[in-house]
Amino acid sequence: MVLTIRRKILKYCFRAVLSLQSPPQQRFQGTEGVHDTNLPLLRKVWTWTTMESDCSMDVNMENPNFQNASVEEPLNQILGDENIHSQNCGTTRAGSGETVIEEGSTKIIFPSANEVFYNPVQEFNRDLTCAVVTEFARMQLAKKGIEVSIPGEEPLSRVVVDLGETPKKDQEAILGEKLPFTTVGEKCEEGLRILEGLAASGLRSIRFAKEVPGVHSIIANDFSSKAVDLISRNVRFNGVEHLVTPSLSDARMLMYGHRETKERFDVIDLDPYGSPSVFLDAAVQAVNDGGLLCVTCTDMAVMAGNSGETCYSKYGAMSIKAKFCHEMALRIILHSLDLRANCYQRYIVPLLSISADFYIRVFVRVFTGQAKVKSSASKQALVYNCAGCGTFHLQRMGKMTSHGSNFKYSAGSGPPVGMSCEHCQQKHQLGGPIWAESIHSPDFVEKVLTAIGRNPKRYKTAGRMQGMLSMVMEELCDVPLYYTLDHLSSTIHCNTPPMLQFTSAILHAGYRVSLSHACKNAIKTDAPPMIIWDIMRCWEKNNPVKRERLSESSPAYLILHNEPSLQACFDVREDANPKSRKQGLKRFQENPEANWGPRARAKIGGGISKSLEEKRKLHQNKRKEHGESEARLKNIPCKKFKQGNCTLGDSCSYSHYEGGARWALKPNHIDNSKAGPTEEPHCQDAVQPPSTLEPPVTQ
Repeated sequence: MVLTIRRKILKYCFRAVLSLQSPPQQRFQGTEGVHDTNLPLLRKVWTWTTMESDCSMDVNMENPNFQNASVEEPLNQILGDENIHSQNCGTTRAGSGETVIEEGSTKIIFPSANEVFYNPVQEFNRDLTCAVVTEFARMQLAKKGIEVSIPGEEPLSRVVVDLGETPKKDQEAILGEKLPFTTVGEKCEEGLRILEGLAASGLRSIRFAKEVPGVHSIIANDFSSKAVDLISRNVRFNGVEHLVTPSLSDARMLMYGHRETKERFDVIDLDPYGSPSVFLDAAVQAVNDGGLLCVTCTDMAVMAGNSGETCYSKYGAMSIKAKFCHEMALRIILHSLDLRANCYQRYIVPLLSISADFYIRVFVRVFTGQAKVKSSASKQALVYNCAGCGTFHLQRMGKMTSHGSNFKYSAGSGPPVGMSCEHCQQKHQLGGPIWAESIHSPDFVEKVLTAIGRNPKRYKTAGRMQGMLSMVMEELCDVPLYYTLDHLSSTIHCNTPPMLQFTSAILHAGYRVSLSHACKNAIKTDAPPMIIWDIMRCWEKNNPVKRERLSESSPAYLILHNEPSLQACFDVREDANPKSRKQGLKRFQENPEANWGPRARAKIGGGISKSLEEKRKLHQNKRKEHGESEARLKNIPCKKFKQGNCTLGDSCSYSHYEGGARWALKPNHIDNSKAGPTEEPHCQDAVQPPSTLEPPVTQ
């Protein structure tokens, strides 16, 4: 269905007026260039074109995109007609090749092509962010005497406080006084100013507008014009134009432009594709004093030790491959945030830091204070990790000592270890610096957990959020990093002890212990490494290994060679089992869908590259299709055989033949493998492979 003639005339007339009165950079972007003298003309044009118009003629039926719909948005502002959108039976709707995605209380239009990034697996991330920002808004508005009202939330019982010498009549007046309140979907003049630096489809910003109370304004920014067009459509589709403003800009330049105190944001959300390192410097400057900074990192391969040099270049810390890599990744990003904030006499206070699925997510508050910045060095630490047994030690970068009301700051002393590990005589790996203080605020986490319990139907992933936050509450706040039971047992080649028995042994020894949300088999404890290995020695006596098979230089032999100085007790204690485990809470998410995980980066034109599709098919269901995988490898040329290095012969998983003949070998190379089906000689005169063949894959 096409546009009517009258609506076409309206569109062209309105664009002509805009082009005459507005500078080029403002054309079709708003009404700043339209003078009041043109309003009567526009009203006459609008009246003439809408006489006897048919409501079924939608301006978006010809081409449902932002460019058509943007013509009516200035009319709505100029003519003051609030019913223009309703009169046109909805100016934004899903077109061909688009789907409507529902999440929380929000519905967004999303293109089927991969032009704008969206990952449904991160719904837990978005739900948790809405819950955290809601409690932060409640906390900030309470200081201004404004209450927060959330639909469906059970009210808390009001506590009557004895006001002492205050007369009874005044007490009743104070208790009966109704404080001003704000609810979701309303603009609060004293509310939060929120920036989503990399908004993509705008889903998170729209959810803030529809689910977080006490919001003043939200800027949904993206560097892609297609993403901003989609954000504008989704904003109108959800009716949150009064709160959400789409922005097409570089997120760094946008944040650098809001460094002044009066222009800073109360909340900045950064959820980039990959590393957020390039945005951190601008973010710590653009957030308000005491504001909230939310950061997501999905480059876990770098932060977990696969590329320590890359991690150092991005975050200023060396990552190492260790079992505690997921918590170390959290502490690396916190170190990087605090380091960059210190450059501007600012420091961070972590509220919540989680490792979930394939990413990490941190929520920190940023404050300004030169005196507190001086203590930042004492909050960072280097990590000495034994390459043999996995024992780790921390070395603080600085030292802070108190002298009455004054503090003295000095360099840390160390190292805490010798040239080799005292347990297995292996070398140490050096990692860090990392954040060595608490990564959570128990008081704030408890508020978020309580709010979720008062309104459990508000979030789809509420069950997992309750389980995750309950584990966070049970973690030892002052104990960095953790051990894993499977690594401890594999080091000495013994059976893995049950979780409750091992934690009970630590409690019987007089030390504290807890689990970790970052790993199922993790043990966080303040017990020294000697106590941990004494408990493992005692467990090995009850479950002996064949020591005659151990090499005298192996970590297992050197650890078991010493007698334990502690006689461990493995009787299960009641306090060894945490409440979240007793209640059976959903602490770790199962695979939400097939092929879940990080999605392909959005690109112009959409779609996924052919090589990526082939790579996914090649790596999916490896174990299920083991026989088929071997048969498929026989169709791939053997690179080592072509180079003259393959000595496997016919037992090689890859093919030594192409087009009925063997690959040509290097000169003077003699192949000792058996002759193949063609019985052709292994010489230089063998048939050469076609030049159009793809290069053989690496074995």
